[in-house]
Amino acid sequence: MTWALWITGLPGSGKSAIAAKVCTLLKGKIEVKLLELDEIRKFITPKPSYSEQEREIVYSSLVYMAKLLVDSGKPVIIDATANRRRYRERARDIITNFAEVYVKCSLDTCIERESSRRAKHAPAGIYKTAETEGATVPGVNVAYEEPENPDVVVDSENMSVHECAEKIVAYIMKMSRQ
Repeated sequence: MTWALWITGLPGSGKSAIAAKVCTLLKGKIEVKLLELDEIRKFITPKPSYSEQEREIVYSSLVYMAKLLVDSGKPVIIDATANRRRYRERARDIITNFAEVYVKCSLDTCIERESSRRAKHAPAGIYKTAETEGATVPGVNVAYEEPENPDVVVDSENMSVHECAEKIVAYIMKMSRQ
């Protein structure tokens, strides 16, 4: 059975590290495609403004890519903040077997982590830019709307990346058997 699983949370919450670990733990069991928004955004909007209009376009494109992959039989993990619920709900509405994972983490911890992270595709210094005029950093200058009913919640402040990934993989294995 094919599915899409969206891992959401504030920037710096650990989404990318957890998504990568989930893919590693699934290796040899389920072949999945990881859609990392920070990588995809570089193609859709090479010089992002992070405006509401641009976010609508980027998230709509991401949801459509995931739908195409799921429809062609490929399980998908989406690694994206998606600060508005409507982006994730759009995916739930059009993708069969969709699940949402919320990476719970305080803003203070996210800011601390983000200041020293070496993410492959994410822009550096996200929270530092929150101090500039016109900034649109989720959780600071624009709302981050937590999921109302996530299928899985992992607390990355109190769980290791491995523990978070194991909990998600257990859910995926259950979802894949249904």
